[in-house]
Amino acid sequence: MGIFSRLADIVNSNLNSILANAEDPEKMIRLVIQEMEDTLVEVRSQAVRMIAERKTLERRARDMANEEAEWRRKAELALTRDREDLAKAALAARATVEQSRQALERQIALVTESLDQQHDDISKLQAKLADAKSREKALSLRHKAAQNRLRTRETLYDTRMETALNRFDQVERALDELEGKSEAFDLGRGGLPGRRQPSLHEELAALETDAAVEDELAALKRKLAERGASEGNQGGVA
Repeated sequence: MGIFSRLADIVNSNLNSILANAEDPEKMIRLVIQEMEDTLVEVRSQAVRMIAERKTLERRARDMANEEAEWRRKAELALTRDREDLAKAALAARATVEQSRQALERQIALVTESLDQQHDDISKLQAKLADAKSREKALSLRHKAAQNRLRTRETLYDTRMETALNRFDQVERALDELEGKSEAFDLGRGGLPGRRQPSLHEELAALETDAAVEDELAALKRKLAERGASEGNQGGVA
């Protein structure tokens, strides 16, 4: 049994209420969409049949209008030949055809009115269907996001991950111990373990610094010596 019993139920439906009362909103929205699509196909098929029927009625009405004109022509012809009796009979036949044509036109008007209503219903149904599909997409995205969050939380609190991390720490500690043993062999054999040997540029820069210091020291010694000599000369003169 379908969710909706007729087109009006779909047009007047409240999707929020339907989904709020559903045990499985995703399943319900899929059923709603399926029934809407089926109803849309059915309504369009009915519209196609009604359009074909209106075309048939309109063609018959045109034929009757032509027949009316023909009976009027015959009535005029009869009058020109002084056959009033024939003219009256032709006009009576034309009146009968006119009544039939007017009845057809009333049917055409009813079919047209029904088609206009169907056009309005189809527009509303398409809007409802678009809304339902949008809801389905939103529900699907929310469902996937919730599943991803659940998997993430399960992974974070999974004891297997904690065990793996503990084992990783154990491996790091074992590597630290192994590296320590390797560096211990270098103790007392030139430099502290782990100390980097200076590069060529660094050694040359150190030499340049030492040379500059030595030159400055020598200059300072000469200056002091010259000052002492000067002071000695001044004392002798006195």
